[in-house]
Amino acid sequence: MPDIAILGANGVYARHLMPRLTEDGIRVRAIVRRPEAAGAARAAGAEIAEADIFDHESLVRALDGCSTCINLATSLPGPSGRGDFAANDRLRRDGVPVLISACQDAGVARLVQQSIAMVCNGGDRVMRGNESPEPQGNPLATEALRAALEMETAVRSAPLDHMILRGGLFYGPGTGFDEAWVAQAVAGKLRLPAEPDNWVTLVHISDMAEATVSALRHWQARETIAVTDDQPTTWRRLFTHVCTQVGAEAPEPGDRPGFGSFRVSNERARNLLNWAPRYSSYASGLAR
Repeated sequence: MPDIAILGANGVYARHLMPRLTEDGIRVRAIVRRPEAAGAARAAGAEIAEADIFDHESLVRALDGCSTCINLATSLPGPSGRGDFAANDRLRRDGVPVLISACQDAGVARLVQQSIAMVCNGGDRVMRGNESPEPQGNPLATEALRAALEMETAVRSAPLDHMILRGGLFYGPGTGFDEAWVAQAVAGKLRLPAEPDNWVTLVHISDMAEATVSALRHWQARETIAVTDDQPTTWRRLFTHVCTQVGAEAPEPGDRPGFGSFRVSNERARNLLNWAPRYSSYASGLAR
């Protein structure tokens, strides 16, 4: 496979992806805003380039000589304390079009765009993963879903060969989610969201990385594919499992409303990418 540029290479998704690529003999260029924080990329054997998704010229320089770009750039709040939802919405709406233009000017032929399976918020209905219903949830969640859909539209409208990978809710090493759930359960502070029987569809971060490698090997031009585990669940089942695991009382209601219910199948990812998750459900993925 040809040289690959990864934008957002300091993020947890990229940290799981880069070693898998370099172990396969693929030359990876890690594009970051903060080279001083790119230790994981260097450890994986990646070349480091500095650029910002809102700076066209820096992107063109960083992308030069690469035939594929994988855009994993986000600005979501996480364990680092950086980022916020509004900044992430702006990155998706305004930054991705700049990246698309830079890819064209740099001669990059292919773009893999990270997106979110949450946009498939179909209530109790099992979604195939490439639908785009009207966003549901609280105002913050609705705005985030709209920004993601606008980002996807920009990618689909571009004259680039592309794939959009809609990941389930990430958990696993480095994501901060499962560590926070366990810590809250131990402290008796894990709370069910306002709609505890809404569906949530997860994917272990290592499975997301493996699916991305499979996507490069089994390229599906201009496809939108959901990458999720085998068994969507509800927030009540998920958080009850976490509490049981640490010997805590069952979780109480009390958290605010979140994203709309999303119950998403991984059948298309299995068939199109020749991929299957190692962690079929949260039960195996959360084993400690």
